[in-house]
Amino acid sequence: MIPRVIPIRQTVASQQIDDVETEVLQGLNSLPLMEQIRPGMRIAVAVGSRGISCIFDVVKTVIEELRNYGAEPFLVPAMGSHGGGTAEGQRAVLEGYGFTPEALNLPILSSMDTVKLGTTPEGVSVYFDANAAQADGIVAINRIKEHTAFKGRWESGLLKILAIGLGKAKGATEIHSHDIAETIPAVARVIIEKMPVLLGVGIVENGYHQPAQIKVLPGHQIEAEEPALLDLARQLMPRIPLEPLDILVVKDMGKDISGTGMDLNIIGMWRRTGGLVTPKFNIVAALDLTEKSHGNAAGVGHADLITQRLRDKIDVQPTNKNCLTARNYAGGKIPMTLATDREIFEAGLKQDAPDQTRLAVVRNTLDLEILWMTEALLPQVAEHPALDPVGPARPLEFTPEGELIFPELP
Repeated sequence: MIPRVIPIRQTVASQQIDDVETEVLQGLNSLPLMEQIRPGMRIAVAVGSRGISCIFDVVKTVIEELRNYGAEPFLVPAMGSHGGGTAEGQRAVLEGYGFTPEALNLPILSSMDTVKLGTTPEGVSVYFDANAAQADGIVAINRIKEHTAFKGRWESGLLKILAIGLGKAKGATEIHSHDIAETIPAVARVIIEKMPVLLGVGIVENGYHQPAQIKVLPGHQIEAEEPALLDLARQLMPRIPLEPLDILVVKDMGKDISGTGMDLNIIGMWRRTGGLVTPKFNIVAALDLTEKSHGNAAGVGHADLITQRLRDKIDVQPTNKNCLTARNYAGGKIPMTLATDREIFEAGLKQDAPDQTRLAVVRNTLDLEILWMTEALLPQVAEHPALDPVGPARPLEFTPEGELIFPELP
């Protein structure tokens, strides 16, 4: 029998920007844009493939302000090999987030063509989106957060979107063929030196996946100022604070949640890079793939169990393309697949004492305020200052077909 679960509220960072448009405008107005932008200049606005809560408002505000200066902005997908590594696929990813030519009244120039800008001092070739390379100015917009494969002063952020995102599949493959922690900033330096990078807009999210800070940085200051935003992102990022777990069940994985579908900073970097097994979650199971992943299940191999429903949604071509580019071969493997959600839960039970199973259920690795945990974890919950039970124990419910009815608070 599957043990009952209790809703546990985790205190997560809540600092938030209430007026995104005003915040972005203040940042833009703090820069000497009038001295840099002249009427008629074509400005490439680079946007990636991640699901960022305020991304549409940020991009729209930037575009409108560029127009106020007389510039002619256009959108460029900055997502390496995502979207199946095709121009059409990357355009579809942007449009899936609402970035359509009609909504923004501007063109989307999506191409996998690149130009070679040169090499880094270490000999790494630097490739750059051909459309962006012809622009009179470049604006990069991205979330700042921890990377899922390495630790460094610059991880996922503005330097990454310049180097890997605008490097398209060719540049992303080249960078991932080297030490990416060192190569991303090295390649970005060449790009900032040779291309008219006007500015970057860095977004840091709180524990509710809302904007906690938005920083507009001049192009030449991105490298120096991005690490402070990464430090803030580390402080604000929620975790699953109890271990060991017999099984962690993640309702949804996907590219709009993390580059690896489930953030490895949450479920364990060791699942990709090896090393110390922390946190110790004996089984990680994923039940479904988000619609905005467009079939790209990169990172699915870091789960131990998946459902047949998730497996049926995997589009092999974009998944393989993404994993091959990132040299994340394990992330493209297909885990053991069980027919239903119910079977996933049953597989994680302690056979001799099911009621002692240490089980946690989360919606995804971004949404970690409410954790559904079994009663076996209550002693640890009681000792943790950031965790509070907020409801009675209840059984998990499933449809007649065995699909989890995700529990909700009243």
